[in-house]
Amino acid sequence: MAKTSKLQKIINIKNKKASFEFEFIDKYVAGIVLKGTEIKSLREGKASLTEAFCFFRNGELFIRQMHIAPYSFAASYNHDPVRERKLLLNKRELDKLESKFQEKGLTIIPVRLFINDKGLAKIEIALGRGKKIHDKRQDIKNKDAKRDLDRMAY
Repeated sequence: MAKTSKLQKIINIKNKKASFEFEFIDKYVAGIVLKGTEIKSLREGKASLTEAFCFFRNGELFIRQMHIAPYSFAASYNHDPVRERKLLLNKRELDKLESKFQEKGLTIIPVRLFINDKGLAKIEIALGRGKKIHDKRQDIKNKDAKRDLDRMAY
């Protein structure tokens, strides 16, 4: 029998505002505990990380305010769009992240949500420090300079 190749849609949802608002120190890739309709909605690409943030409760890492739209084909067993979801990391990574998280001015930000080769939903989180206004201005200047150089290349 011939193998049929599945046409797999690449899901890569980014938090574009995060790189502008924060400077990243460390990055980690974590799994997410999801319900059935949540993963189906993610595969359609209906999620938003803009308002999301991570926090610790009883030594476990959770994400709050990540919006996953309700699955359109679910009848009555749909999920809450902005419920707290548990993130899955190694114990060593959790301990390291929690100790750094206790420092003043550091926060954990979701950067990217994607589905890996095995079909599992993963989230890339970053330990970051908020940027000051002059840092943001410098980023804008660098972006404008890069855009001008790209225009001159053509």
